Amino acid sequence: MSQPLRLGIAGLGTVGMGVVKIVRQQAALLSARTGRDITISAVSARSKDKDRGISLSDYAWETDPVALAKRDDVDVFVELMGGEDGPAKDATEAALAAGKHVITANKAMLAMHGQALAEQAEAAQRSLRFEAAVAGGIPVIKVLTEGLAGNGITRVMGVMNGSCNYILTRMETAGLSYQDVFAEADGLGYLEADPQLDVGGIDAAHKLAILSSIAFGTRVDFAGIELEGIERISIEDIRAAADMGFKIKLLGVAQKTGRGLEQRMQPCLVPDTSPLGQLQGGTNMIVLEGDAVEQIVLRGPGAGAGPTASAVMSDVCDIARGLSLPVFGQPATTLEAAKPALSVLPAPYYLRMGLVDKPGALAKVAAALGEAGVSIERMRQYGHADLEAAQVLIVTHKTTRASLDVAIEAMEGTGVLAQAPVALRIEHL
Repeated sequence: MSQPLRLGIAGLGTVGMGVVKIVRQQAALLSARTGRDITISAVSARSKDKDRGISLSDYAWETDPVALAKRDDVDVFVELMGGEDGPAKDATEAALAAGKHVITANKAMLAMHGQALAEQAEAAQRSLRFEAAVAGGIPVIKVLTEGLAGNGITRVMGVMNGSCNYILTRMETAGLSYQDVFAEADGLGYLEADPQLDVGGIDAAHKLAILSSIAFGTRVDFAGIELEGIERISIEDIRAAADMGFKIKLLGVAQKTGRGLEQRMQPCLVPDTSPLGQLQGGTNMIVLEGDAVEQIVLRGPGAGAGPTASAVMSDVCDIARGLSLPVFGQPATTLEAAKPALSVLPAPYYLRMGLVDKPGALAKVAAALGEAGVSIERMRQYGHADLEAAQVLIVTHKTTRASLDVAIEAMEGTGVLAQAPVALRIEHL
């Protein structure tokens, strides 16, 4: 039996304690599968005295995570503190400088500093692994870097934030407003301390930036993501989309086109019969498309102690086995600077608007669309309780957002709109 692999864990929240439990409870299984005992040498967190339900007296305690990262009895520094800068980044850099392997669940740090950290790790011939940073228990990083290594990836898309998916599906099933479900989710502890990270799409965009880098061989480019959250989605949109055969999801999409790298995190409509359309609650789903494999769908829990700790331990086991891979699937120095697409590929769009009760109102809307080169695939009109406005739903044929914006601007000058149009892209799988 080889020497034990010794972990130093910084951050003892939900995920950190989940890792401690797995190391303790599955010691024999981990040893059998890796050929090495896996142990914990030392830990670090903000509070030593907090009751975490498990005694940590067997482990050395470090108040400073940087000191933990440098300890001689630590082979792998496990960073579970979070935050794109500050202690997490300082300790990660210190660990790599000290010749340690690093495992992290820190999507924000990787999205903002992934290139520099990857170059540092590879120059030191050390691993920097992050399965837990994207989609919780779904092993999407391993699938991209290993399982699909022989594929040219054509598209990555998915629901990457369980809190947003919970809010949208709860609005639909309970018929509640966004504000009501947001308050409910916050009260249940489903949202980050800064809820904008979730509902603003930032958390999910961090994950998309990482996946895009691996899929397309580019440097992580969070700034290149077109970003929109779910705050403007109303119960009326959810009902209207359902009536047209769609579900609304906060959807991340990355694809390399002749125009450059297209990266979007925004509310979209997907067919209600599709795998993404049927996704409920806090579950995540990633769809990967490759030139050889065509399409695969990965579904599973995107957060929580067990699923995320499971992902951390997957990386621990790979290091214990001696598996060494470039951080983003190919040497960091060969990653290309991402060229953001100046415009995205055409797609159908959903439009919802209120029209005043005037003769020819609908004809003026149709004319505005036609003059902008946007054709209508189908349309529905509904009566309105106040009899002053009618709800109109339109699904267009494929068009660009630029053309649609021209049409909307023209509509706004017709005097027939009782409500500003809502426009959402439709993605087909």
